Amino acid sequence: MEQIVLTGIKPTGQIHLGNYIGAIKPALKLAENSDYQAAYFIADYHGLTKIHDREEFRTLTYGVAATWLALGLDPEKTIFYRQSNVPEIFELNWILACFSPKGLMNRAHAYKGIVDSNKQAGKEVDNGVNMGLFTYPILMAADILAFQANMVPVGKDQIQHVEIARDIAESFNHQYGETFVLPEYIVDEETSILPGLDGRKMSKSYHNTIPLFEEPAKLQKLINKIKTDSLPPEAPKDTESSILFTLYKEFASVEEIAQMHKKYESGIGWGEVKKELFAVMNRFLEEPRKKYQELMANPEKIDLILQNGAEKARARTLPFLQEVRKQIGVLR
Repeated sequence: MEQIVLTGIKPTGQIHLGNYIGAIKPALKLAENSDYQAAYFIADYHGLTKIHDREEFRTLTYGVAATWLALGLDPEKTIFYRQSNVPEIFELNWILACFSPKGLMNRAHAYKGIVDSNKQAGKEVDNGVNMGLFTYPILMAADILAFQANMVPVGKDQIQHVEIARDIAESFNHQYGETFVLPEYIVDEETSILPGLDGRKMSKSYHNTIPLFEEPAKLQKLINKIKTDSLPPEAPKDTESSILFTLYKEFASVEEIAQMHKKYESGIGWGEVKKELFAVMNRFLEEPRKKYQELMANPEKIDLILQNGAEKARARTLPFLQEVRKQIGVLR
């Protein structure tokens, strides 16, 4: 039976290095395996929980699509679509909501994080929480279950969302019989949570990211801002704890990585490491950056690709939703 791998990214900010290393790069690698049917989507309606400016929302949505395409995603070999172009997902979202205990949503990490932050600040616990954010895990479950996805590549901090999707699916299956495939999460154990410029997790919320397609001069400046320790140049340095080395090995060749490892052992100044990091990053990103800029200048080309992808997506989601409707007693 065909195995379906599903990956989505929400447009809540410019795609940054953490997105690429933690989600995009591993997902593109999986797509190379002919044993899998890969599906990628822009989770635009997920972004609506935070972005309420029309032009910003539109630009960020196109930005996610252009990023996937610029980095080598082949829309002919994969299912590549915009979430909002697949209405079955949103009907399924309501159905699944009726099988989702409120307590399960209360325990979702994103919601708990805001509640804890509000408590510490002395604010009302639900301050700043809209219902889209509160029920976010249900829509994510609909994204996954509508495709009967077998595998969902995620970062370690996203495992809970797949577990919630399984919980909701099991609740439905218990009532109506085996209907939903229970998805499994895939975590690249070699990919840790990438630190940002200030040492905290690289996140749009912390404003400490390095945008993936930043212009070379700005990219160099951002790399120079990465926080390092005060060890002198001649002192041996640990590659395992170095964000600079973590980034370097994602863009350098095997030979270059080995050479840099030796330099860390024998002693190298952080300024030199940053200079070499910029060189390998800019070399890798030069062509994708050009393609990204060309796509962003031609949004109608992106629209056509996504519309074709939505047709392929709906060829799967519509028949399956018909089966779900029959299970619950909605006849059409």
